[in-house]
Amino acid sequence: MQVGPAAIAALDLSPLAAWAALSPEQLLQHGGSLDLSFEWPRQPDDPRELSEIPEVRLWCLRADAAMPWLPLLIERSSGQLTRHVAMLLPHGFSRGEGIRFAPEALELWITHRLFLLDAWSRSRGLQCRQGLVQMAAVLGLEVDPAFWQPLDADT
Repeated sequence: MQVGPAAIAALDLSPLAAWAALSPEQLLQHGGSLDLSFEWPRQPDDPRELSEIPEVRLWCLRADAAMPWLPLLIERSSGQLTRHVAMLLPHGFSRGEGIRFAPEALELWITHRLFLLDAWSRSRGLQCRQGLVQMAAVLGLEVDPAFWQPLDADT
């Protein structure tokens, strides 16, 4: 799915309308399949990564706030999930190592997202823990199975 400059500039989330219209069950069935790309005009000599462009970053922040399940849907194997998280968190970039997140920020974000999306799915009678564990793994974090035990005891 392409997000163009007009949508980015207006903070218009309508490119995601078809996804937002899906039921929670359908959203989880499409986990890891959203190919999200951005079209933003840049000069040929502009060295910035997309996550360094304030307008694109702001659009992603708004999309993430309005649709907290979005990271579950974004394609993972090509680095799109990592790019999405880079829109939300402090990070550095090097040609050799790629995106490097501030470790504490990444740990806080992923823990928050695990709590949020686990509660979201369970309140709808669904299960998304496998997708959450995969999402964390793509970002370089391992979720210990014991993480879920206090949450399971709460039900």
